[in-house]
Amino acid sequence: MAVFAETDAPLRARNVCEAMDLGSIPNNINNARIKLKRLTGRGIPTESEPGLFTRPRS
Repeated sequence: MAVFAETDAPLRARNVCEAMDLGSIPNNINNARIKLKRLTGRGIPTESEPGLFTRPRS
């Protein structure tokens, strides 16, 4: 969630991987996307558009 706290713009899974220094290897991006989707179900990040994740507005 620290990655989302640093920006107000929506992020893609690729951006999250790059911010966490995981690189842009397709496997890492897919794993990040899956985890973000799972967290979206719990309401931790929200998906404003398909593939764009943001922190929920308080």
